[in-house]
Amino acid sequence: MRILQKLVLDCDADAAWRALHSPAVLAELYGPIVRMRPLGADPMPLQWESGSDAAVQLDTGAIPLGSQLIATVDREKEGGAVRILRDVGMPLTGPLGSLDVWDHQMAVSATADGRTLWRERLTIGGPTAPLLWLPLWAMWQVRGVRLRKLARTWAFDPEADAAEAG
Repeated sequence: MRILQKLVLDCDADAAWRALHSPAVLAELYGPIVRMRPLGADPMPLQWESGSDAAVQLDTGAIPLGSQLIATVDREKEGGAVRILRDVGMPLTGPLGSLDVWDHQMAVSATADGRTLWRERLTIGGPTAPLLWLPLWAMWQVRGVRLRKLARTWAFDPEADAAEAG
């Protein structure tokens, strides 16, 4: 079963790519309803690197939602015009832990007007997938709204800021 999302975001593709590698941005996408924090003693990485992983705990404050291993792999297509981050991790515990398949891919590319085309695909499978598809689809709709809102804050050009200050 798949959940697909295709959005145009008000930021450039480089800013979206940087944001995609930020655990803090990922946590913001789910907030304020769902909290994401590191599982265990290791702190959350400052940035996802291709080939890195981290175990996280998801909760609503009082209600635990389970844990998940986030493991990222980056790749490029079309000569680097499309950059893809793939989460090859898996839900470990909680309701999502009942899934046998979890394949989450997010792709960014520049639009002709300098914004970002954001494409996302989540593939899930297993006996509970039909039951979990609708709640995940609903969460992805909320993610889409949050993505559009947060993307406007992602642009950061230190060279331009330094030039303006000087």
